[in-house]
Amino acid sequence: MESNAPERFVGHLSIDAAAGPAFSDARIRLLEAIGQLGSISRAARAVPLSYKAAWDALDTMNNLSPEPLVARVTGGRQGGGTQLTDYGRRVIAMYRALELETRHALERAAGGLAGGAAGIDDFRRLMQRMSLRTSARNQFSGTVVALRNGEVDYEVRLALDRDTELVAVITRASAERLGLAIGKEALAFVKSSSVLIATERDVRYTARNQFWGEVAAIHEGSVNDEITVALPAGKRITAVVSRASREALGLAQGSPACALFKSSSVIVAAFD
Repeated sequence: MESNAPERFVGHLSIDAAAGPAFSDARIRLLEAIGQLGSISRAARAVPLSYKAAWDALDTMNNLSPEPLVARVTGGRQGGGTQLTDYGRRVIAMYRALELETRHALERAAGGLAGGAAGIDDFRRLMQRMSLRTSARNQFSGTVVALRNGEVDYEVRLALDRDTELVAVITRASAERLGLAIGKEALAFVKSSSVLIATERDVRYTARNQFWGEVAAIHEGSVNDEITVALPAGKRITAVVSRASREALGLAQGSPACALFKSSSVIVAAFD
């Protein structure tokens, strides 16, 4: 039986960057659950997400955010936990307000498209084809603070926060196509396989990007382990290293470590 109900859009708000969904309903619900439960593990079960997926989502959101959304709390009778920052609460409130406005906008858009040359189904397929995703594990948002123009290459320096700068080397043609300029916002992607881990402070390395912090998480695999290094200002960098390398370096949660990667390993994207 054919339905006479009018076509309409149904969906959840997803605020996307070139790296994929920076804020989606699941990620906002994760933040809300952390605010209610004070624990990442309990919040992950409530969403539900795996513990690792929850941490990966928090890493991505914190790396793309100008201020931390969550903060770890140590001590106390409960032994510590995780809580929302004031900035995190404001982000949730803004998302929910935008979600309500988006719902009203979708209703108006569906009314305007009904019966037109571009139906709702055609529009959905167009949006799917134009969606952009990346497999890079490390995703950062920053502001261009320095550009050095060479005959072939451009050196791009991005300020990720007040204490952290990242260096990328891209072709001159790419820099011109992206329209890079001082003060322009840009995204940087680094695959976890391109990140090396070091523990010796008195050793010199050729990698332009060297970020000291402490090991925040270790996810063991059958052959390789995933190591996440937390930087002092809140950003996180993840590397994949062999188990043998991890054991040889003596890496453990809380131990100091340096995440290194070459400037040529950084992929840069920019908004129009």
